[in-house]
Amino acid sequence: MVDGYLGRLTTEHRMLIHLYDNILPNNQWEAPVALTQAGISAAVHVQRKHVPRTLKRLEKSQEVSVQNRHVPGAKQRRKVYSLTITGRTRAKLIVDSTMNIEVNYKGNNTAIKDIPKGEKRILELLSHIDDNLVYHENPIISSISQPSGTASLDAQSSEELVKRMFARAWEDGIITHDEHLLISEVVEFLGMHPERVNRLSEEARGSIEISPPEDIYLEMLSQALVDGQLVDDEITLLETFRGAYGISDETHDKLLNLAKEEPVYSDNIKTYNRTLKTALNDGVITLDEEAMLLTLRQSLGISDRQHANLLAKFRDSIK
Repeated sequence: MVDGYLGRLTTEHRMLIHLYDNILPNNQWEAPVALTQAGISAAVHVQRKHVPRTLKRLEKSQEVSVQNRHVPGAKQRRKVYSLTITGRTRAKLIVDSTMNIEVNYKGNNTAIKDIPKGEKRILELLSHIDDNLVYHENPIISSISQPSGTASLDAQSSEELVKRMFARAWEDGIITHDEHLLISEVVEFLGMHPERVNRLSEEARGSIEISPPEDIYLEMLSQALVDGQLVDDEITLLETFRGAYGISDETHDKLLNLAKEEPVYSDNIKTYNRTLKTALNDGVITLDEEAMLLTLRQSLGISDRQHANLLAKFRDSIK
């Protein structure tokens, strides 16, 4: 779930805006991390899990092209994505329409395009606008590729996973070379900023209960299986974790089956889930429906994270 004005835009629209605002260099060798799946995931405020499917859809419609290029800091070439002429034409229409919207900027009705942008990318600028189209000096939501700020609920789940990994690594008071390499792979996969990672590490040292490797691995599997399948990058990362923490094939199979099982919801979550599905029958949650859902969450004791998980599962069930 994405807070503020950005939450009104679909993942696909945010992705097109991001690629429009980050052009692939003309040289044949290097590309910025912003054009990798990790960079795109962080910029559009969704789990890395949800990125490949949208990119494949855009590639199928010939709006996005894919190349393999060297990315600074990466050990091997990575897939990077850029807009085709068709994709750029559509993206420009979305950008122009969005930038012409008027918001309350310092008490005045101002088109977004007239707000001083400075070094901000378009999505960064939009992250300062709330649901009521009021511009704030500080962002409503921050990408995990930024050093600080509140991330989306999807990204908060990723932050929690990294904290649990750090807590496990800090158990003996020191992070070994192998533990550092493993956490670095996870962080790189997520596209997380080093300063954010350092803060999570410090928080983990004193505030997170140490989890057994099997619990962390189950959490990794559960997040990876949000849409019911594992992509190649996820499989590679999971295999690395298994090797580092000695997760046997038998344990892997047991945890994989457990992660695939439909959770047993309590009555209050079942009630909320039915209402959420009704609100999403037309594919959009209106402001009135969101207000109603918020009231229902408060009365039933449904956390924002539970709401985000139910919303993600419902949207992933739509073909």
